[in-house]
This record gives sequence, C-alpha cells and structure tokens, in this order.
Amino acid sequence: MIRTIDPQKVSVGAFHSYMLGAIAPRPIAFVSTMDSAGQVNLSPFSFFNAFGSNPPLVVFSPSRRVRDNTTKHTLENVREVPEVVINIVNYKMVQQMSLASTEYEKGINEFVKVGLTETKSVNVKPPRVKEAPVAFECKVLEVVPIGQEAGAANLVICEILLAHIDESVLDENDQITPGKLDAVARMGGDWYCRANGEALFKVKKPLKTKGLGVDQLPEKVRLSVVLTGNDLGKLGNVESFPDEVAIYDYARRPEIEEMLVRFQNDKESLIFHLHEYAKELLEEDKVEEAWLVLLQVE
Repeated sequence: MIRTIDPQKVSVGAFHSYMLGAIAPRPIAFVSTMDSAGQVNLSPFSFFNAFGSNPPLVVFSPSRRVRDNTTKHTLENVREVPEVVINIVNYKMVQQMSLASTEYEKGINEFVKVGLTETKSVNVKPPRVKEAPVAFECKVLEVVPIGQEAGAANLVICEILLAHIDESVLDENDQITPGKLDAVARMGGDWYCRANGEALFKVKKPLKTKGLGVDQLPEKVRLSVVLTGNDLGKLGNVESFPDEVAIYDYARRPEIEEMLVRFQNDKESLIFHLHEYAKELLEEDKVEEAWLVLLQVE
C-alpha cells in the first residue's frame, strides 16, 4: 500500500524526516569558512552535490534550522567572506565530521574541537582539512535564499578554483577509485552509508551505444516469472540479438543439451530453467551469454 503525504498537511519536521530518509545516500560537503574577523568555522552539509563542470560548480545548502528558524554560522560567514573549502569526508574521519555538526557558539573553531588539521589554502582564505582525501577551494558566486521560514534552503553556488587530491585514492590512470576514497554518505536519522566493499558495483552506461530497450525484448523474456526488472534492464542494454549461428552453436553445450532433452516435452519447464540459468549469468555480467541461453526456445 502506498502512503501519499501532502507536505502542507504534516509538520515541517515530519516531512523533513521523510525527505532525508528517502533521498539517500547524500554526499557530504564538509565546509570550512571564515568570517570577516578571521574566525574559522567547519561544518558538514548533506544538502550538497555537483551541478556542472565548465565551469566546475557545486552547490550546498545551509538551510534554516527546522527547530527554531535560526541561520547557521556557515551561511553568515559566506555572506561576509564569499569563499569556502569543500572537504570530502571518508570513513576515517566520519566521527570527527559528525562531532563538527555540534552547534558550538560563534567563534569556536571546530578544527580544534574535533581534532582535525588546518592546512592553508592557495586561492581562498578558509583553510582546508589536511586529513580529507579531496578538498575543493571555491569562490561563492551567489547565495540564493528560498524562503524565510524554518527549513528554508539557502543555495550556496560555488565555483571550484582548485582541487587537492590525495594521490593514495588514485589508480594507475589518475582516476579516483571508490574503494580507495572510502567516501561516507548521509542517510536518514543517525544512519550513514560507507561507499566501499560489497556496497560498490558497476553498471554499464549506454552512452556510446543505443540499447534495444525492454520494450523490444521477446515477450517470453519480457514477461518472465524469473527475471527481475534489473535483469531486463541489462538485457535491454544490448544493441542487437545474437545471430542464429551463435545460438545454434551454444545449444551444443552439455548443460544446454541436457535441459533441451530433459524438458523436450515440457516447454514451460524448459523456459523456466533456461531463464534461471540466464539469471545466474546476468549476475556475473555475462549478458551476451545470457542472451544465447534465452534464445534457445522460440
């Protein structure tokens, strides 16, 4: 059963909780700022993402507090000194990042409070976090307030001027490796997500090719009782079906011959077992081979 919720008919806090629980995982901007008096602030924000690469743009939002409609020191600072460093959080520093979200009084330096190291930036005044695997020095292009009520967003639009990347997170092609980055993302409530281990997987992007699409799959495949939507998505990402020669040759494999003989008088069972075998191949990303299995029956 689907529950439909009108944000106008529940409290801001209640809908805020639904949003943060559903829109997840969210990357974390660990933002260092400085006020006009030179006082440093360090605070995490999960209303954050990348929005362009030419120029390189990121946006984060120090929203107005839902509890009492007050603004955060970060927002006050960027209005005084429109420069920030956005530090990327990895698992090694997740507890220190969380501690920095404490609402300390203005003038308290969170670098000191949480035990992280200030490193002088090159192009901006706020320091960066030495322990962060990646840090972006940015100038603030614009601050866009979206309302004045509790929970209202303040979009801080930033252009990246300089990136600092720990070489330990790069592979042989100078690309950031997710497993080495070990990034942390925000979920709802007290939950976080670690982007490492079994949580990581690849999905081939249909950028250079044009997939056939699920709508073009044979009906017996499209309406399979075995294959899932994800399975059909993989199958629909091929440009063409295998040719008849390849299908015929594949039928000579012992495991296929055995099924064809065993279920020669039970087409429904044959299709079921072929689909189960194809599903195993899809789980191993052997998409072309899975198609050779699925097309054994017309």
